[in-house]
Amino acid sequence: MSHRPIIDAGPGLNFLSINQERLLISVLGRLSAPETVQDEVLDKSRRDKRFRSAEKVWRKLTPDWMQILSDDQTPELAAVVQRITHQPMAERLKRPKDLGEIMVIAHAVVTAETGQKVTVLIDDGQGARTATSEIDRLKRLRRSGRPVGSITLASTLTVLERAAQKKRIAGKADMRQLYRRLRELDDGLPPIEATRLLSPDLWP
Repeated sequence: MSHRPIIDAGPGLNFLSINQERLLISVLGRLSAPETVQDEVLDKSRRDKRFRSAEKVWRKLTPDWMQILSDDQTPELAAVVQRITHQPMAERLKRPKDLGEIMVIAHAVVTAETGQKVTVLIDDGQGARTATSEIDRLKRLRRSGRPVGSITLASTLTVLERAAQKKRIAGKADMRQLYRRLRELDDGLPPIEATRLLSPDLWP
């Protein structure tokens, strides 16, 4: 059984701000996000004009295409947050830095521990490393016989590669244009030449 992909604010802001929500959904399907991520997206869209379109698109997507996951403290959620941050959840929720990605990972772990498969969409380097650590932990639990599910880590680059494979992007020129718009919003994305996005195997 699979859970809706859980997205972090960074890639969510990027795709929604340039009105590429259909591309995102065509690759990942119906989405979900923690309340913290929703707050981050809406706040950033109001404070930074580059992301102004994101709020309107986000509200259009909820609740059908974007399910909001409650960040209310539960024993399961609190245990994961405590383990990955070394802080009680109530304290960690008071610190906004990197909170969205922490809650993305925490929700994914709680979901996976019920036996489901879930994808997380995270671009941030530290967030990706934490997610990878949790992915490895779940693998160890499965090897020991625990009936847990799994987490798959995806990024903006993953989404774009899959979009090319699914013919959701017409050609290399369109990919270049789309990626240029994304990089204008996110300088953490590498130059396109340093990615596989123009690789011949994506454009047979």
